[in-house]
Amino acid sequence: MSGEHASRQLIDDYARGDATMAADTVWALEAHLETCALCRSHLAACVATEAPGIAALVDTVRAGLEPQLDAAARAPSRRHRPRWVAAWLTPVMAPWLAMTVLVTLMALLLDAVARPMFLGGVSPVLAIAPVLPLCGVAASWSRGLDPAHELTASTARAGLPLLLRRTTAVLVVVLPALVVEGWLTGTMSAAQWLLPSLAFTSTALALGSVVGVTRAATGLVGAWGVVVVLAWATDHGPVNLERVLQPDQLPAWGLFLALGIGAVIARRNAYSTL
Repeated sequence: MSGEHASRQLIDDYARGDATMAADTVWALEAHLETCALCRSHLAACVATEAPGIAALVDTVRAGLEPQLDAAARAPSRRHRPRWVAAWLTPVMAPWLAMTVLVTLMALLLDAVARPMFLGGVSPVLAIAPVLPLCGVAASWSRGLDPAHELTASTARAGLPLLLRRTTAVLVVVLPALVVEGWLTGTMSAAQWLLPSLAFTSTALALGSVVGVTRAATGLVGAWGVVVVLAWATDHGPVNLERVLQPDQLPAWGLFLALGIGAVIARRNAYSTL
């Protein structure tokens, strides 16, 4: 890349399908081609001269499709979606975020009517707050939940940057809701759940590069659920949920978060494959 445009040599190599081009160079060039008409015109000219077989194939496909496209019925018009929505959210994430907010409201209701019977008086909102963002994160990069996952994962701007944008969109919705509910309950300070929430989120992303984000998030939610059940069953015994989330435990949660971030950085290229 030189200045605001790709070099002619780079476009020539791309048009020929040069297998020696680095993957990050290909992604950067494809992302640039999306927004630069001049470089796209250079690419079209290069394809015609450097890869005539590809040009002939495109012409053949176009000749076969044009009659069908002319006869096809137009799809009904859809409400316009801002471009930033596609960059930050997957279509399937909206119901998951709505479900997450609903869970927080149910926890708030339970806190109001049955806290003395729950975990020895520990707030139910506090019990679910550390893993609540994982409900939305599970849907942010999922083969099974996103019907367009393979198409998304193969685009030039896919991979970890897109996953982080979607995860940020989840946190922007969930964390303010938890702040409000902590203020309403009057017993849950941000120090008790914010760092654990970020630690679980980073760990889900790190494990997601190995087993998939959905499986990682589900597994962490299940593990935390076991901790909550043990805390309820032992009633201030070996597992004390409130003790685990006290401010003096923040260094441990900080280490948890740092390890997760480090693993995400080390495995950042794993999200660029199908």
